[in-house]
Amino acid sequence: MKLSILAIFIGFILDCLLGDPYTWPHPVRWIGALISKLETFLRRLLPKTKTGQLWGGGLLVFFVAGISFGLCWVLLFFCRRVHWALALAVESVCCYYLLAARCLKDESMKVYAQLQKGDLPAARQAVSMIVGRDTAALDDIGIAKAAVETVAENTSDGVIAPLFYIALGGAPLGFFYKAVNTMDSMVGYKNDKYLYFGRAAAKLDDIVNYIPARLSGWIMAAFAFAAGFNSKSALHIFLRDRRCHASPNSAQTEAACAGALQVQLAGDAVYFGKLLHKPTIGDPVRPVEYQDIPRANRLMYVTTVVSLFLFAAAKWMAFLLLTK
Repeated sequence: MKLSILAIFIGFILDCLLGDPYTWPHPVRWIGALISKLETFLRRLLPKTKTGQLWGGGLLVFFVAGISFGLCWVLLFFCRRVHWALALAVESVCCYYLLAARCLKDESMKVYAQLQKGDLPAARQAVSMIVGRDTAALDDIGIAKAAVETVAENTSDGVIAPLFYIALGGAPLGFFYKAVNTMDSMVGYKNDKYLYFGRAAAKLDDIVNYIPARLSGWIMAAFAFAAGFNSKSALHIFLRDRRCHASPNSAQTEAACAGALQVQLAGDAVYFGKLLHKPTIGDPVRPVEYQDIPRANRLMYVTTVVSLFLFAAAKWMAFLLLTK
């Protein structure tokens, strides 16, 4: 357990230093490839009925999550049999691959750079890489708001939730979570193609993110002052607006971020050519501006560092209690 705690810190440091270079192999891309191949196979194998699609989606979740957890567990098991230092090195690299703080910062700052230059077409292209909504008609405020929302939401499911599950069950449980989250991002849509096939992935993602999302929101709001923002406002908006979303988890950190920055996020957006009416989050004390992107990133890193130490401390206390 001591080595697992150390691996979390090493993994986070590696993420801060290296990010996710496009040319490097990445386990999450392998998980994505597995999802695509299994989806194709299951759709061919099972009848194209509601029941068949529900079964297909359930089998997809079972195999992808099981394989992701199992391969990591087996790898670390044999590494421990060889030498503790090898196990530490491999688990540290696994933790590094599971965290997306640097990637989230880098991709959102590409949007910031284009907005700073006043290049709206390039900014729309950059933000389209990190959001699911249609970006063709977004103005500069809409682009900045979309980027801030992405940083806020992904603080939870891209950074804090992996940290939570790594602390709870090591890198194997972290990969279980990452597999579920990746499936939700690929098949968890409420459209004609995935309404039934993606339901199992979407529901399981809601379940596994339930606790981490709320912890992320509380930590982000409570420690907003450490990033130079208003914790009182963050806590007020978090408690008021954290349920203002169709997803039970997505608005938790968005609300805390909106309150900290004292801006209004969310609202109507276009997805796949259809206007989706959504409630707003936060109060428009001031308009959103492109400078809010680095501010959101600063808030994300403060939330991450506080969470890292809190989860590590909780894991260490559990270790001490179990070894008494």
